[in-house]
Amino acid sequence: MVGRVLELFHRIAEPASAEARRYVVDYALEDRVRLRNVAFEEAEAAWKALGGHSTPALWDGEHLHQGAQAVLARLQAVVNLGRDG
Repeated sequence: MVGRVLELFHRIAEPASAEARRYVVDYALEDRVRLRNVAFEEAEAAWKALGGHSTPALWDGEHLHQGAQAVLARLQAVVNLGRDG
């Protein structure tokens, strides 16, 4: 797939984050979605700089979608449209 890389901010032990990561794998989006564990300083700083306050969160280059429902809806749009716009 061509286009910008999305960033999925997540926490390893969080069930909602696991659901979002599973969706990425199930729909073969690994080449489109960069996984960023907020347990690491660099990822946490980037997430917070984007206004992050809950995980999972998906940055699409314009908006930070926060919470499992919002993240899964955005990822579904990528799958359905075959693009990230």
